[in-house]
Amino acid sequence: MKKSAGSPQASAAPSRGKATQKNGAASAANGHNALEKLSARISSSDLLGLHRTMLTSRLLDDEEKRMKLRQSIYFQISGAGHEAIGVAIGYCMKPGHDWFYPYYRDRALCLQLGMTLDDHLNAAVGAECDITSSGRQMPNHWCHPKLNIVSQSSPTGTQYNQAVGCAEGGRYIWKRGLNLPAREDEVTLVTSGEGATAEGEFWEAINVASNLKLPVIFLIEDNEYAISVPVEVTLAGGNLGQCFSGMPGLEIMRCDGTDLLQSLDICEKAVAHARQHGPVLLHAKVTRPYSHSLSDDQVYYRTAEELQIEKNRDCITKLERHFLDTGLLSEELLASIRKECQAAVRQASERALAQKKPDASTAMEHLYSPKKIEFPELASTYHASTGEPLPMAQAINRTLLQEMGRDERILVFGEDVADATREEILNECKGKGGVFKVTYGLQREHGSERVYNTLLAEASIIGRSIGMAGRGLKPVPEIQFFDYIWPAFMQIRNELATLRYRSGGRCSAPVVIRVPIGGYLTGGSIYHSQTGESIFASCPGILIAYPSNAADAMGLLRAALRMDDPVLFLEHKHLYLQGYNRSADPGPDHILPFGKAAIRRVGNDITIITWGALVQKSLEAAERIQRRLNVEVEVIDIRTLVPLDRDTIVRSVRKTGRVLVAHEEMKTGGFGGEIAAIIAEECFEWLDAPVKRVASLDTWVAYCPPLEKAILPQTLDIEQALEKLAGY
Repeated sequence: MKKSAGSPQASAAPSRGKATQKNGAASAANGHNALEKLSARISSSDLLGLHRTMLTSRLLDDEEKRMKLRQSIYFQISGAGHEAIGVAIGYCMKPGHDWFYPYYRDRALCLQLGMTLDDHLNAAVGAECDITSSGRQMPNHWCHPKLNIVSQSSPTGTQYNQAVGCAEGGRYIWKRGLNLPAREDEVTLVTSGEGATAEGEFWEAINVASNLKLPVIFLIEDNEYAISVPVEVTLAGGNLGQCFSGMPGLEIMRCDGTDLLQSLDICEKAVAHARQHGPVLLHAKVTRPYSHSLSDDQVYYRTAEELQIEKNRDCITKLERHFLDTGLLSEELLASIRKECQAAVRQASERALAQKKPDASTAMEHLYSPKKIEFPELASTYHASTGEPLPMAQAINRTLLQEMGRDERILVFGEDVADATREEILNECKGKGGVFKVTYGLQREHGSERVYNTLLAEASIIGRSIGMAGRGLKPVPEIQFFDYIWPAFMQIRNELATLRYRSGGRCSAPVVIRVPIGGYLTGGSIYHSQTGESIFASCPGILIAYPSNAADAMGLLRAALRMDDPVLFLEHKHLYLQGYNRSADPGPDHILPFGKAAIRRVGNDITIITWGALVQKSLEAAERIQRRLNVEVEVIDIRTLVPLDRDTIVRSVRKTGRVLVAHEEMKTGGFGGEIAAIIAEECFEWLDAPVKRVASLDTWVAYCPPLEKAILPQTLDIEQALEKLAGY
């Protein structure tokens, strides 16, 4: 570890009682020394301005508490005690130039960067004009695109990997000279309390930022409590810097975050280091004079003595004492400043309370992008295109190659997706290109900046994707098997799916997540045969494609890569190399709209609604039942789950009066239940038989082939269900 900057006291394990008072005295002495060093770099007027911002931040907290008690707002969480380090880091950085991932205690930082009193209080009341979310996200979850403050969510720790992706994306944009906002010397700031450092994603982010030498500052505002859990539970030894002392490429700095002067000095060094060299872990010790939120009361778990000691260390009191000691301000001037700030806060509060609330009719707005892409007329004969029929895996590969040539914003990454991380071996080795060879050759064609391997950490892969997409790039991460998507589920559901909505349409992340899915592998077993698309279909804000053949895979993937919404692109492993679903290349203009099902077989007696690997089995069963019973079966391949082509389903069911939903996912909780519910709601009067389902058994896919066959739906299962429907 390089020699650390800042106060040695700040890096010690949490102290209690009189020892803390001694540390406070030492910190005050350090503050006077820091003032001498800073005198040539910061004017007295700037220092007074920072004090005014700190005071305004505290008064905003107090005003929101008052409003909450009067039931004028619905939630309150304060940044009290964090003001000094917040304004210090904000003063040293450049809004609209640098990028910011603040957390809910960063009110003072956001004020320093340029957010206004009205911005804060409009969010508190949930006003329609709320610049952070248009009334959709709780207050203190900052967002301001013009200042490069990215919309923040409530889960702790999810912002770290996104900040790393933001910095990674900015570097790529600058180096490639893309027509997107980026600066050569930009820095990304990501902040949290010490409690969030226990999240695995924090460690993943530190690892990647250090490995890639990214200009990221990880500012940890350590107030020693994660709600009621003290720091010694969160961190081994209670010392964050010590935990990372052996991380190559990571600069570790510490400061007393209650001391504005010391904080300014250290923040200036941290920003300079990040701009020139790479990541910084900045550990600032702060206080928390107010409870975690108004839903909490810290007197239940903190002693009166401890709270009094913290009160004596309060950053605003400490700074004002310094002003009085140095003669920079008098008691009268301090009182006058407080009165002015209080009046400004009250006036903003009155304006916010008068603001219009969002109309109930807008509740569904900002889930998906209003931008539409142009779809050419669908060629009904595209399956007859000239050229050798391609298997689905190769069709996806070719589409990626073509689209990457068209759009330099597209980046492909994940575990094992590159031909080889060490490019020099490609003269001797064939290269990998994914476990199913779907990304083979992409790196050779488009280079290692655009196609590369990542660490084995699914949350990191998706989190970084979100950060990159927020910069205007088009990340195409691969999750190697659907079975291993779950570490990334937090990022997908709580971050990716909500970003546009929670920012009121101000932020977006059009990531395309490619995921091999499904069974029928003979030996795939529990951890390589999973399905579970219904779980993601219940995440508003994400589109889901599930092609069953090569041509559809090309058309849907091309659409996904050109749309402005996040897409979960599910590729059935069993279908990658089959002969029956191959197609000749329809050409680089072949693009299919989401939400448009395909009628694979026309019939008048029974409708099968299906997708994925069950499409072919349904077609086989339909042929058999027609030969045996002369029953005409219509087979609908929905192709996309979100959006779902309800119109095609309803028209077919109303025509046939009998319907079977066939899917590979388990019956209980499977997406087929949603389709059955739609049919019950919209086609009940037309039904001549109950809606029937064929699906996997409600268990895991087993290893032994006879068990696997019994668990997964087979052609015979569909045929028997059709026979029962025909005879009802």
